[in-house]
Amino acid sequence: MASVATKVALVTAGSNGLGAAIARSLAAEGDISVVINFHSDSSRADALVQELTETCKRSNRSSAPQFTAIRADMGQRGEIRRLVTETVQQMGGLDVVVSNAGWTRMTDFMDLQQADDEADWDRCFNMNVKSHFFLFQACREHLEKSEGVFIATASIAGVTPSGSSLPYSVTKAALIHLSRSLAVIAAPKIRVNSVAPGVLLTDWGRQFPEEKLKSVQERNKLKRFATPEDVALQVKYFVLTNSVTGQNVVIDAGFSL
Repeated sequence: MASVATKVALVTAGSNGLGAAIARSLAAEGDISVVINFHSDSSRADALVQELTETCKRSNRSSAPQFTAIRADMGQRGEIRRLVTETVQQMGGLDVVVSNAGWTRMTDFMDLQQADDEADWDRCFNMNVKSHFFLFQACREHLEKSEGVFIATASIAGVTPSGSSLPYSVTKAALIHLSRSLAVIAAPKIRVNSVAPGVLLTDWGRQFPEEKLKSVQERNKLKRFATPEDVALQVKYFVLTNSVTGQNVVIDAGFSL
C-alpha cells in the first residue's frame, strides 16, 4: 500500500504517448503514486513502471511514491469498475484520475461517405464519451473522500471541426461538455477539467499522412507542434491547483486561432 503521505493518481491509457508523459510529469512531483492503466501491451507498461521507480530512487526524496500497472479494457464498464477497485486496494485511496483513453479510425474529415459508418459512431461514443462517464462514476466516491480531481483528455477536434473523422470530432466535443457538466454536478468535492490537445507527434499522431502533418504545422501559428510534455504540464497544473474546475484548456500551438 502506498504511503499515506503520497497522493494516488490513476492514468488510463498510460503506457505510451500522452499518457506516459502525464505519468512522468506527475511522478516527478515526488509525492504522487501513479497507477498506469494499459489495454494489451504489458511490456511498455512494465518498462514505464520500472523507469518511474528508478527515477524516484535516484531523487532521494523522503516520501515514497509507488508505481504499478493494471490491465483493463476501458471500453468495458465492468473492466473500468475493476480497475478502480484494484487501484484503491493496492494504493489505499485515489486522489487524481486522468481519463486518457479514446478511439478513432482515420478517415477524410470532409468526406461524408466515409463518416457514414454506424460502427465508427458507436465505438467513438463508447470510448470518447461513455467510458469517461463510466470511469467517473466508478471513482466518484473515492474522489469525494479525497476531494480530488478528474481530468479528461479531449481534443482540438472537439473545439474546431477537424481531425481524424467526423465521429471523433463530434464525440470529443461531447466529452468537453460532459466534463463541464460533471464539474457542476460533482462540486464542491471534486474538480473536473479537460485538456484539448492539437496534433501531437505520438505514435497515434504519426498515423496522419505526411502531407496532412505538414498542412497542420503550417496552420499552427507557432509553426510547430505542441508536445505531450506541454499537455502533461497542464494536466499537472489541474492536479496541483485547488481553484479551477469546469475548464477546457486548448494546447494546439495556435491551430484553432
